[in-house]
Amino acid sequence: MGHYAEIPNADGTKTLHGGGGVLAHCAGTSTSISADSFAHYPALGRLDLIGRVVIRDTGIALDSRFASYFLRNERLEAHNNVVAVNRRTGSVLRGPNLLYLRAAKGIRDTVEMYATQRPTVEYRQTQTQPGDTTSNEPYIIVGDRLRFKGDDRMWAGGKVTIDRSDFAARSDSMLLDQTTGFGVLVGSPRVEGRGRAVATGDAGKGYTLVGTRIELGLAQRDIRQVKALGHGKTTGADWVLTADTIDLRVADRLLQQTFAWGDSSRPHAISALYTIQSDSLAIDSPGEILTESRAFGNAFSTAKRDSTTLPKETDWITGDSLTIRFAQEQDSLTNRPRSRLRELVSRGAPARALTHHRDERDTTKAGPSINYSRGHQITLAMLKNRIDRVVVAGKSDGVHLEPRPAVVADSVKRAQSDSTRPAPSAAPPPP
Repeated sequence: MGHYAEIPNADGTKTLHGGGGVLAHCAGTSTSISADSFAHYPALGRLDLIGRVVIRDTGIALDSRFASYFLRNERLEAHNNVVAVNRRTGSVLRGPNLLYLRAAKGIRDTVEMYATQRPTVEYRQTQTQPGDTTSNEPYIIVGDRLRFKGDDRMWAGGKVTIDRSDFAARSDSMLLDQTTGFGVLVGSPRVEGRGRAVATGDAGKGYTLVGTRIELGLAQRDIRQVKALGHGKTTGADWVLTADTIDLRVADRLLQQTFAWGDSSRPHAISALYTIQSDSLAIDSPGEILTESRAFGNAFSTAKRDSTTLPKETDWITGDSLTIRFAQEQDSLTNRPRSRLRELVSRGAPARALTHHRDERDTTKAGPSINYSRGHQITLAMLKNRIDRVVVAGKSDGVHLEPRPAVVADSVKRAQSDSTRPAPSAAPPPP
């Protein structure tokens, strides 16, 4: 240190002061401390560090403007422009204050940290390995209050936000536990997946999810599962889904599968040209490309030819189970691939379908034909959002109605025929 002084106290103890730049280390360890000046109160077991405080421990690298270290319970309180780096995981905390509780034999076996006044954390689970490019990016977490226990458990409260290029979340409170791969968001939680927008540059692609409570499944630093419990609603690029419970499966930062079920709120998926409602629902979207939907239990689906289709001409199909398959086609307007309805298959008890078939060569504009079918299995094959054919298998029946052609009556001929027609005679008595 640059200069040093000892000030005796009335109780016989001394207060130690040093300045002009101070550098110290803990005996027998690699921990080092530096500051502009310090004051040590042996009777209190307290060390105050003032000005450009730098502490380097085996587990933490801490910088601040002021810090107090309490030796008896291994407690460190830092204030003013605090930057703390977890040297094992690479996580970084920045904020106005930090309470750091060191792991010490006989005191505590796990490091704990507390921060208030809305600190920011660059959160990582473990240090990035050489060549690992998928997990370089940390989650940026901000909250009114943060708490850490060890390297793998974290709590946040008060307007919590989590952001990464492929993921964003908002809630009132949050828990992340890397030891069990589990996370929870409560208090008006909302999750947004941006993986496809990041991967392809398609603005607006991805998904959003809201619910009463949202649980996260974690593996290898990445979120692999997002599950809404209670009043779930998710919005994707091609559909909107509501249900009691919605379970999203994520891989490579992209939404791959969606599961939904519930009693008070049955799964209900809506897109521009079709709807699905059932007791449970599964949607396959590998790489966030919609390929197939499967509905079970009182499954019901409607489909339109286009957005101008009249409500009375909407096709529907129902059964115990329903499988809907999609094909990828190039959109002529945006010149990008889009999912187009290709086939609907209904099975069970019995399957039923009401479809409308318009004849493109019909010039009378009398309207479409109407087909109602029942059977063990019904398959609707689509062609450019229009029903190409209906195939009914098993014990089946139904009715097909053709529109009555319009009749144009010649009023003159009708008047002449009426004038030349003999007057009707009295009808004979009935037998």
